[in-house]
Amino acid sequence: MTATTDGSTGATLPSRAAAASDTTLTTPETAGVPEAAARAARRATDFLLSRQDAEGWWKGDLETNVTMDAEDLLLRQFLGIQEERTTQAAARFIRGEQREDGTWATFWGGPGELSTTIEAYVALRLAGDAPEAPHMARASAWIRERGGIASARVFTRIWLALFGWWRWEDLPEMPPELIWFPGWMPLNIYDFGCWARQTIVPLTIVSAKRPVRPAPFPLDELHTDPADPNPARPLEPANTWDGAFQRLDKALQQLRRVVPRRLRKAAMNAAARWIIERQENDGCWGGIQPPAVYSVIALHLLGYDLEHPVLREGLASLDRFAVWREDGARMIEACQSPVWDTCLAAIALVDAGLPADHPQLVKAADWLLGEEIVRPGDWAVKRPQLPPGGWAFEFHNDNYPDIDDTAEVSLALRRIRHHDPERTDRAIGRAVRWNLGMQSKNGAWGAFDVDNTSPFPNRLPFCDFGEVIDPPSADVTAHVVEMLAAEGLSHDPRTRRGIAWLLAEQEPNGAWFGRWGVNYIYGTGSVVPALTAAGLPGSHPAIRRAVTWLESVQNDDGGWGEDLRSYRHAREWAGRGASTPSQTAWALMALLAAGEKDSKTVERGVQWLAATQREDGSWDEPYFTGTGFPWDFSINYHLYRQVFPLTALGRYLHGDPFERQLLARTPRPRPVEAKSAGPALSEAKGS
Repeated sequence: MTATTDGSTGATLPSRAAAASDTTLTTPETAGVPEAAARAARRATDFLLSRQDAEGWWKGDLETNVTMDAEDLLLRQFLGIQEERTTQAAARFIRGEQREDGTWATFWGGPGELSTTIEAYVALRLAGDAPEAPHMARASAWIRERGGIASARVFTRIWLALFGWWRWEDLPEMPPELIWFPGWMPLNIYDFGCWARQTIVPLTIVSAKRPVRPAPFPLDELHTDPADPNPARPLEPANTWDGAFQRLDKALQQLRRVVPRRLRKAAMNAAARWIIERQENDGCWGGIQPPAVYSVIALHLLGYDLEHPVLREGLASLDRFAVWREDGARMIEACQSPVWDTCLAAIALVDAGLPADHPQLVKAADWLLGEEIVRPGDWAVKRPQLPPGGWAFEFHNDNYPDIDDTAEVSLALRRIRHHDPERTDRAIGRAVRWNLGMQSKNGAWGAFDVDNTSPFPNRLPFCDFGEVIDPPSADVTAHVVEMLAAEGLSHDPRTRRGIAWLLAEQEPNGAWFGRWGVNYIYGTGSVVPALTAAGLPGSHPAIRRAVTWLESVQNDDGGWGEDLRSYRHAREWAGRGASTPSQTAWALMALLAAGEKDSKTVERGVQWLAATQREDGSWDEPYFTGTGFPWDFSINYHLYRQVFPLTALGRYLHGDPFERQLLARTPRPRPVEAKSAGPALSEAKGS
């Protein structure tokens, strides 16, 4: 597999700065908007088909921020496996992402971020950049102005502690005995979301071992006062959650001094077994980079040689996260998204009018069917009797299939006329059964786990970055409801509970919060098509409120955009930002589902997509419209700019996919009846 900067096999896109300035605009001809939309859809279809891998999948680059690249260099320094070509290629990428003020941001156009800037600075020091160099001096001055290393997040200070640049004693304690906490006990590992669980288990070993490698240089320039790098801070009041957990941490710090060595060793060995049992066939853990990095460190600290098969394959898997660019820069992906990208590409192509039995679609279906996960994973801890059946996000991640991918893959497979329809039906049947079994007790769905809503993990001093639990979200729930509707299950009581939850979660302004995409535009663009697919009419009050909100936030140029600042400042930023192809498409998908095809609002949005398309059929999108953790970890999915505009254009041209070939073998879902649906659905019938 050869990755390129557009995330597919084949061409390499120019740098983001070049792309922003060199975009070729095509103006819709006077023949009319439908003709311009049809021409844009044809170009986009050809472009997307040309990006398919020979095996049948699509994959766009998954761009995050330079902490991935910095931590890769720190890992290599820690293990003693640094290599000059890799180091300089990583440094080239990191330098290229630095802002004028000397900082690094976590998303395109975002503000400088302290921990990210510290890690990038240290990585460049490892690559040989002198602290007095102008770009380094600007960075270190900015870091000191904001409190220095002492104000960085815990994960950044853990990396620095590995080299003695920070004291282990000044970090929160995470005892490996956590691995033994039973499921009923607060703060057991299954109280954490799967991504946090996979990271925390190896870090308990690292925390217990407290390793220190010789530092190649001091970092005094990153402290406000090198003589007192970690000035004492008062504890929060004891009667607050933060204060209680701070005192718990101090108790754990004292406990480590009296824990019997044999007990601690047994706990670390139990954690190691847990880690090894979850290594994937490709050597990675969970298909994501952070758990893989910490698992390699933890196992190495327990005596596993770098040539041991577990570590050898683990390190090899990390190399596969690297994207080498034409200019010699090396970017590390936090994750790879072939299943997600492939199902979204298939949906886009069919909705745009590509025949359902097109050979490339059939090949995509073949590949997707081969990726189905039919063995239990960590989800079975909460659902031991539930038969497996679903899909993960990545090439290899059998332990953590996710509900969102499973729903979207099912929708994609149902659109494709496969040569073995019984195989498709069986796979979708297993997926429907699994997703229904993963419904949380409030009627909604999270991404990976059931009822993963404990209030305690987020309170730990250790967990000061990102989300560490996986509660239900509107976007995932919407995709499941849409899948169930496609299977004729709109009337099922479990679907009704999901719809009722969605209606109750609508914001006062008419939007829905977007957990896994930015933000209210994504949430609204997910929920409205699901509700109408399940039978709610376009005249339903909730749908009308959503339409009114989308109309109110359309940009003057006809497109839609939303800045990631909406996660922190919703009042000022919800639905506000520079127009982007993916967010414009999400808004159009909602409006089209609501019956607004002939509105001026939709016409202007379609015109914007047609006008901003490049001559080769692609769109440019430097902005980050994907979400890992709201605000803390943002993603630019490089294929979003292709698949969602094509989907929107296709639905504008061809209408509701449920009324076309999508459900040729399945009855159209019956409208939701208010009877027995609860108060939230009674409103639907009345409208």
